[in-house]
Amino acid sequence: MFGAEKGSANLLDGRKLSIGMVQSRFNESITNALAEACRQELTALGVEEKNITHVKVPGALEIPCALQALAESSDYDALVALGCIIRGETYHFELVANESGAAVTRLALDYRLPIANAILTTENLAQAQARQHEKGRDAARVAVEMAHLLNELS
Repeated sequence: MFGAEKGSANLLDGRKLSIGMVQSRFNESITNALAEACRQELTALGVEEKNITHVKVPGALEIPCALQALAESSDYDALVALGCIIRGETYHFELVANESGAAVTRLALDYRLPIANAILTTENLAQAQARQHEKGRDAARVAVEMAHLLNELS
């Protein structure tokens, strides 16, 4: 196991990391809470405020394009995708959820860059509200831990 003996506790040490966050403005009350929880957790993990870049895009389908621009800059140790897709009455929910999720995964693999996917896909607003803070914090921890893991594996 990589790094099990030498500092697995350091996997959540964000002091030397640079993190990019891409937030959808659609369902902004939810995505603002996701972004705030993510930022608070990143700083609690030691990521300096000056090393957090926060970009906003119109919706979940635009998140991958902004992630790609950040990934191409090579300035980041990890990225975070923040969005909220709530099921409606049409097939559009499936399209947006599937395409945005697949694109985020593809970018992470293509760029060998950790991308924590916190694009919520819920049945209703209440489910999104119940997850907004926890998933924002989770995304921050995933980004920091995966940045260290990929660094260690390289």
